[in-house]
Amino acid sequence: MNIKALLAKRIEAAFDIALIVGPALIQTAGKPEFGDYQANGVMAAAKKAGKNPREVAQQVIDAVDLDGIASELSIAGPGFINIRLDASFLAREPAGDVTQTSAPQTVVVDYSAPNLAKEMHVGHLRSTIIGDCIARVLEAQGHKVIRQNHVGDWGTQFGMLLTYLDESGQDTDDLADLEEFYRAAKQRFDADQAFSERSRLAVVNLQSGGEHELTQWRRFIDISMSHCEAIYKQLNVTLKPDDVRGESAYNDALKPTIEELRAQDLLRESNGALCVFLGQFKNKQGDTLPVIVEKSDGGYLYATTDLAAIAYRTRHLQADRVLYFVDARQSLHFKQVFAVAEQAGLTGSKTHLDHMPFGTMLGADGKPFKTREGAIVKLEALLEEAIARAFAVVSEKSATEKNPHLDGDEIAALAEAIGIGAVKYADLSKNRTSDYVFDWDHMLSFDGNTAPYLQYAYTRIQSIFMKGQVDLSKLELGVAAVGEPERRLALAIAGFNDILDQVATEGFPHYLCGYLYDLATRFMQFYEQCPILTSADADRLRRLALAQQTALTLKQGLDLLGIDVVNQM
Repeated sequence: MNIKALLAKRIEAAFDIALIVGPALIQTAGKPEFGDYQANGVMAAAKKAGKNPREVAQQVIDAVDLDGIASELSIAGPGFINIRLDASFLAREPAGDVTQTSAPQTVVVDYSAPNLAKEMHVGHLRSTIIGDCIARVLEAQGHKVIRQNHVGDWGTQFGMLLTYLDESGQDTDDLADLEEFYRAAKQRFDADQAFSERSRLAVVNLQSGGEHELTQWRRFIDISMSHCEAIYKQLNVTLKPDDVRGESAYNDALKPTIEELRAQDLLRESNGALCVFLGQFKNKQGDTLPVIVEKSDGGYLYATTDLAAIAYRTRHLQADRVLYFVDARQSLHFKQVFAVAEQAGLTGSKTHLDHMPFGTMLGADGKPFKTREGAIVKLEALLEEAIARAFAVVSEKSATEKNPHLDGDEIAALAEAIGIGAVKYADLSKNRTSDYVFDWDHMLSFDGNTAPYLQYAYTRIQSIFMKGQVDLSKLELGVAAVGEPERRLALAIAGFNDILDQVATEGFPHYLCGYLYDLATRFMQFYEQCPILTSADADRLRRLALAQQTALTLKQGLDLLGIDVVNQM
């Protein structure tokens, strides 16, 4: 259950009795010695009613029904209410279970979106794994999640490639070759006016359904998506071929979209192009910025395609929310497109459009992450290096600890889980709106807020069960904690769904990462302070149950991040 929501509901009911109005504003307590949660809404509500906040806080405490939930309520400062949860209540919270929402929504999640006929590179990593995490969390909560991989599969780049291959006589089924041919075509396009005109004609033929162009285009798409699907599988990402709905899918809707804008009297001509001018978007000189939806030559732009996609997602998919995981450099574009969609009536009254921006992956020099030669890093190469580095780390750790149970194949499997997990967690654990520095040594460390640390915490628990020959099916998980180390661990376990609600609402995976790190740290503290296998029977069973609850929560949390656990390291 969501503990914050439960406390808020009960305390706001007591607000009615105390004749005040406002939100309870439940937060995790900053100082654990004073309580587990705080209700901070009394002060504002009391002042609004012209009453003494401390007196009103006492009235709320006297009126609130938290029997069986809280063991202690106290007033702090000018009117905060400290709440200490009852140990028996904490024991009733199922470990690792995701609370199903009482108000399920249809949520479209737009993420990954690579450009086809090119290999995926590090620039696609953040959108892919952040979007996938949020899709997993929303789905686990019972929302209907529709994944949309808005791939770049249309436009001038395909006209260039088609023309280059036709005229050069070259061909390939290898994506790396296609990318090389594309680069050569781009050079021709920029330098040769006649070639650029023939390329544009090829685009027209493609968009008009030319048989030759469509056949070649479909082959390019198949080659590209085969590469993407292999990357998704290695990254443990839930995108499937059926989730692909690229730019080409909206080709037939572009002209009708323009007509809808025209019907709303939103179109203005500027230098031959059709534009929408909205007064809230101005440049530094105070001039209104245009949203160009049709070029002077009759061609369409990304804005037109995005408007058509919005109409499809709101009208056909009946989305309540549409989340766009696209980097922060596109913030203005989405603000403008969303505003135009609202003005044109494309969104309807119920649909909320949210751009979920993210920063850039940086190298040690503080610049965008690239190879030593200055080239963009291919995602396939990055993941291969992660696995190779993890293999070296695991091999060294295994040799140092003289672990004879791990053979070469087992180390290889561990290396993949740890290496891929390390890359993903290093990204997901950072605030998505910030840039972050890519650091191999930190992300593969078994100390600190890293995936290997969490995976190791999980294996530590499994080793306890193996050593003690514990039959997990006989553990009674709903037993109240005894003593502060146990209670602090039980409190952390119980807070799982609070965090998931925050992640689902705000789209920040680093909240979940921070929670899991705190949970693993508390388990390590509990493990050091509370003997498990050597303790008396009642203590042993209770502490084994807490260990199992921790493991279940860690496993579920890491799965929502798209990271595998391992049973031994």
